[in-house]
Amino acid sequence: MAAAAPPLRVLVAHNRYQQRGGEDAVVDSEVELLRSRGHAVHEYRRDNHELETMPPAAAAGQTLWSRRTVADIDRLMHEFRPDLVHVHNTFPLISPSLYWAAARHRLPVVQTLHNFRLVCPQGLMLREGRPCEDCVGRLPWRAVRHRCYRDSAAQSAVLATMIAGHRGLGTWSRKVTRYIALNDFCRDRFVAGGLPAAKLRVKFNFVDVPAPPDGPRHGFLFVGRLSAEKGVGVLAQALRAQRLEEPVFVAGTGPEQHLLEGLPGVVRLGNLAPEQVYERMRSTRALVLPSLCYENFPRTLAEAFGCGQPVIGSRHGAMAALLEEHRTGLLFAPGDAAALASTLQWALQHPGELGEMGRRARARYERELTGESNYRQLLAIYREAIESTCQSS
Repeated sequence: MAAAAPPLRVLVAHNRYQQRGGEDAVVDSEVELLRSRGHAVHEYRRDNHELETMPPAAAAGQTLWSRRTVADIDRLMHEFRPDLVHVHNTFPLISPSLYWAAARHRLPVVQTLHNFRLVCPQGLMLREGRPCEDCVGRLPWRAVRHRCYRDSAAQSAVLATMIAGHRGLGTWSRKVTRYIALNDFCRDRFVAGGLPAAKLRVKFNFVDVPAPPDGPRHGFLFVGRLSAEKGVGVLAQALRAQRLEEPVFVAGTGPEQHLLEGLPGVVRLGNLAPEQVYERMRSTRALVLPSLCYENFPRTLAEAFGCGQPVIGSRHGAMAALLEEHRTGLLFAPGDAAALASTLQWALQHPGELGEMGRRARARYERELTGESNYRQLLAIYREAIESTCQSS
């Protein structure tokens, strides 16, 4: 029997967001997963709350190149001596200078692509409520004209410069050893955007959720930031058009929460802890994901599947790739409130079929979305990146 491979020393780099979201939770889960299997993990973190006291010019400079990051990676090479670095988010404070610092030390770099930032300055590939691919495979100056990032031409220009500049320097093509895309649809969009296909691997997000108990289910559930790209307006229009016999529970807060105020049948829950979310998922009929943006891999989808709950989602992007219609969920035309209302009504009228979809969703979770399955895939990508770096040295 072959000896087990020795544990790795992994440097995890992540720029935290000002408002914690699914991406931050995925990073925490992967760190815990690696440590639970005996690997040494050092977390290199920056926090976007630093921007609150940082002059705009300094923030723009860090977005393009952070000398602090280069110095920190040099120090960590001597203090921690990692076998590889796994990067999640570098925007804006860590910056792509991290890839160059790692390459200087011949350190393999694995980058998880949680959003579309490397091909779209806004990161969502969304404009005026519809998917937009104007910058995919092109210089991203259209984003400046349309003020895609925070409705600011100046901030959009900084991001466009970062993307185009590092594309020209070969950062994306030569300084990253392996990329992780979260599904086949996203992988194809990144290849169209210029990332090297040979370096892209697909690995889903994961959660560890115990098997749900059998029991009655009532109503629907929305979990997430109450913002335009998540389709909150579409959900509100659908509930105005169709009075449902069961409630829609809404977990989360955000700038568009006012659209749901006063709507009959909406039960606002505010922000919930993960276990509270799972409790709601185990007791409601389906999770509603009416996103206007493509999404990459909503963590809530994996959580719903783990809780034996089917998903009602927009028929585009990741949702169309991840949901099997009438097997693990239902799809409707993105942005079409009438179609969403009709789909919700159908779900209420077919509880038996919906329950069977939930059982299939749990079965898919057990096959593909558990920590153990994810760990095997992640470790294979790490080993491949290390071997590739050794061969090119």
